[in-house]
Amino acid sequence: MLKVLRPAIARVLTPVGQVLARTPITPNALTIIGTIGMSAGALTLFPTGHLFAGVMVCTGFVLADMLDGTLARIKGTTGRFGAFLDSTMDRIADAAVFVGLAAWFVLRGHDKVLAGVAVYCLVAGALVSYAKARAESVGLKCDVGFAERTERLLIALVATGLAGLGVPYVLPIGLWLLAAASTVTFGQRVVAARRSAARLEAKSAEAADGTRAPGLDRGASGGVDGGAAGGLDGGAAGGLDGGAAGSGSPARAGRGASAAPTGDHRDAASGG
Repeated sequence: MLKVLRPAIARVLTPVGQVLARTPITPNALTIIGTIGMSAGALTLFPTGHLFAGVMVCTGFVLADMLDGTLARIKGTTGRFGAFLDSTMDRIADAAVFVGLAAWFVLRGHDKVLAGVAVYCLVAGALVSYAKARAESVGLKCDVGFAERTERLLIALVATGLAGLGVPYVLPIGLWLLAAASTVTFGQRVVAARRSAARLEAKSAEAADGTRAPGLDRGASGGVDGGAAGGLDGGAAGGLDGGAAGSGSPARAGRGASAAPTGDHRDAASGG
């Protein structure tokens, strides 16, 4: 949902990235620094009840982590390992946020139900990300759903920050909303992957039918026409003419007709 904001965010981050490009800092270093800072803030401040301070620390390191892609584009160092590292570090940072919240509910909030909801949000969010990554690894498309990583993190941090400022009920509402949205998004991605697989299978079937068509044409030209040319004409030449000469046999004409090729069209469908 927040994809529409990415061009505007990129315009804001580009000047900062250009400054960082003049330094020895690498995009991978920014990714690791952002993950360590966010994890440390969430795991130390949330369990002790400093919710608003923890959100501020996490937000600062989230912005730092967002610079890694901008810096990579400016330096021309984008690559597969960078994408892998960024995705892996995101999972660690997400886990730290929800583990910190679950620890606060258990240690300070005395609410084991909400602690369980926080853990569920962690698991559901991981499944949402995994479903997309696994589908893309086998050539399927499932880039759908409301609760992507940015939306999940935004809901969790905003609700936690407001709770830290004393707004009642906002954190439970935020966590339950996030749990429901993550569940729906996971289901949407499973359905989208199934539909993508069905489309690919249909294309494979169409391609297989296309490879059968030349075989059918050859069977028609070689079986029917050949039978007409070799069987009927041969029968006329060898049977009728031979009969006129006194040495022909009707049985020979019959064998000539039955020996015409019929063609075998049992081609295996590739990928079927």
